[in-house]
Amino acid sequence: MSDLFDYAPAPESRSVVEVKPEYGMFVDGAFTASAEDGIVTVNPATEEPLSRVPVADAEAVDRAMAAARRAYDTVWGPMPPAERGKYLFRISRLLQERSRELAVLESLDNGKPIRETRDVDIPLVAQHFFYHAGWADKLEWAGVGPAPRPLGVAAQIIPWNFPLLMLAWKVAPALATGNTVVLKPAETTPLTALAFAAICQEADLPPGVVNIVTGAGETGRLLADHPDADKVAFTGSTEVGREIARTVAGTRKRLTLELGGKGANLVYDDAAIDQAVEGIVSGIFFNQGHVCCAGSRLLVQESVAEEVLDKLRGRIERLRVGDPLDKNTDVGAINSAEQLRRIQELVDVGGEEGAERWTASCVLPERGYWFPPTVFTGVTQAHRVAREEVFGPVLSVLTFRTPDEAITKANNTPYGLSAGVWTEKGSRMLWTAQRLRAGVVWSNTFNKFDAASPFGGYKESGYGREGGRHGLEAYLDA
Repeated sequence: MSDLFDYAPAPESRSVVEVKPEYGMFVDGAFTASAEDGIVTVNPATEEPLSRVPVADAEAVDRAMAAARRAYDTVWGPMPPAERGKYLFRISRLLQERSRELAVLESLDNGKPIRETRDVDIPLVAQHFFYHAGWADKLEWAGVGPAPRPLGVAAQIIPWNFPLLMLAWKVAPALATGNTVVLKPAETTPLTALAFAAICQEADLPPGVVNIVTGAGETGRLLADHPDADKVAFTGSTEVGREIARTVAGTRKRLTLELGGKGANLVYDDAAIDQAVEGIVSGIFFNQGHVCCAGSRLLVQESVAEEVLDKLRGRIERLRVGDPLDKNTDVGAINSAEQLRRIQELVDVGGEEGAERWTASCVLPERGYWFPPTVFTGVTQAHRVAREEVFGPVLSVLTFRTPDEAITKANNTPYGLSAGVWTEKGSRMLWTAQRLRAGVVWSNTFNKFDAASPFGGYKESGYGREGGRHGLEAYLDA
């Protein structure tokens, strides 16, 4: 009977993408020569090398910042806002035209399933440029001040979990508000950022408006610490965010940080259980759990906990783990060997501390970086798996008896990025949402994003907002 429901392989073709053996950085409208001793990026699903990118040193960062300043002073800053908007519209259209290529490239470089890059990431990337293009000539009516002005040059550092989407979250509002940018992608996922650079060329974006430097942590430090940066925007770990905040403290630079999270997903006893189970799965196993706002702490009302967990385990058993380019795949590869080690370490600690581990019985590929969907029950708030961000497909389950207890447990975290509430009662949903200390609260859904909705956190999840009208303020002096 089970064979009746087996899926035939449905691989997306790699032929739409030409991955060069090496790439240069993108500075002042042109790709620079690549370096022999650069960083090799690998396909996490196979461990096969994909390409090599250079490591930007202080001189390279200086050149990129100088190009961005020159473009800001001479071209982009003086340009009529409506003209800037036209460039963003053009970029959005090109992203849509090349969406299949970008989706495949993102899956190869990151390990995420093609159905997520194709159906979620790339459409949102185009949406962010389209949305912000519309704001370019309407900033005076955005409610951020009577005569908003751009800040100047923005230094931007993005993570590896949503490479192109995080680029869009940062570059689109910066350009729409009249700033120029120097962006550094993560060292394990630079390829779609460099593909975006080629799209900037195709859109005839003036040289220097967008510059992309590649490298690892030291390049990021050079960028955040650069004296000519007017604005620093960072998405990544809380640890690195603290270091950047210390670097920027006492300077004139503006700073926004979007950091880690340990999101609570609350299920009340009156929730639609089947719908909630789908939301729980989406909340933690989307993008292999490599999501800062993942619903990694499930809080279930005690009276329905057994029913929820039975259905959840059954649903997880049906998740398909494997080839990211297979259109049937639900859970792809872990992005790097380093991240896989961290997940394994925290999962081992969870077992040692007495939590009960359950793992899906899926068969993992022999090569690549993989981790099966895992659920911990019997978790207390003292357990590390309930307090620390695993950033992988690992769910910790706690129970509660009353709404007050649910709020207390949900807010008992140093983070404050996201939360979810599952209930049929509107009044209970609003009561709960008002008491959750989280930047985003989803009701009867999870992990839904839109360019018009601001996103950001409290406490150790950072400060500032990205997206929506609120996100414009981070790039304006008003």
